[in-house]
Amino acid sequence: MSVDQAVYGHAPPDPSVPADRPSLAKGGEAGAVDAFREVDGSRGDGPELERVVPVSGRRRAVPRWLRRTVGPVALLVLWQVFSASGALEEDILASPGTIAATAGDLVSDGTLPSAMLVSLQRVAVGLLLGGVTGVVLALASGLSRLGEDLVDATVQMLRSIPWVGVIPLFIIWLGIGEAPKIALISLGVAFHLYLNVYAGIRGVDAQLVEAGTSLGLSRWGLIRHVVLPGALPGAMTGLRYSLATAWLALVFGEQVNADDGLGFLMNQAREFFRTDVIVVCLVVYAILGLIADFLVRTLERLLLQWRPTFTGQ
Repeated sequence: MSVDQAVYGHAPPDPSVPADRPSLAKGGEAGAVDAFREVDGSRGDGPELERVVPVSGRRRAVPRWLRRTVGPVALLVLWQVFSASGALEEDILASPGTIAATAGDLVSDGTLPSAMLVSLQRVAVGLLLGGVTGVVLALASGLSRLGEDLVDATVQMLRSIPWVGVIPLFIIWLGIGEAPKIALISLGVAFHLYLNVYAGIRGVDAQLVEAGTSLGLSRWGLIRHVVLPGALPGAMTGLRYSLATAWLALVFGEQVNADDGLGFLMNQAREFFRTDVIVVCLVVYAILGLIADFLVRTLERLLLQWRPTFTGQ
């Protein structure tokens, strides 16, 4: 027995703990209980339990949706102030109030909804054709070395060509109707999906493939249960990039002899210096793009529930 145990009967008290709180200085099993006790010093009375109220210094957090709206609202306020003061002329950029009134007029007479419907149809068809093409080429190149030798070099060569620069060729080949617009959208979508799906397939852990092989999975079983689930995060990322590219390609495509759609409205507004109509169409493009991105992110959360990710602090 040590001298400290002979004097105190247990481990020596912690000198950092005040002498009037002996319960916090105790060790062993009683220390966890004595942390919630307060001894009054009299020998006849038993220990009394005292409720411990936690003290938190954190302030009530501001809702995230409110924090995200601070920047856009501040930008609109500054924009309106500059327009009202005359620092920003209407011929250069219309004020938010004028743009809102123009948007109301375009919606009430049906011009804007009709143009939105036409543009959405073009994006949907182009996204479908380009998505199927990109995914099929990525599967052929990513799952087979022979497919990679036959496909990858050609796709990488074509990808280096600016897809906007092929508009004259599309006009010569396909005319000036809907075909060149949809082909332009499909071309931009296919490259993004190909790159991300191919990278997702080749990024699957080789140890998982070896484990599946040792468990007796066939080649199709490996592709279905190991390779494709592992490549799904890359495919979702490629889909988000493809949607952004689809809207960008739509802007360029609808500048080519369009007789309807958001691009047609922008061309008409450019001839008459209607900056309010141009901004309305740009805002619609942005809103449609945000809605499409939200849908893809929702699909991503549903399909990738098995993958824990860091969401920020």
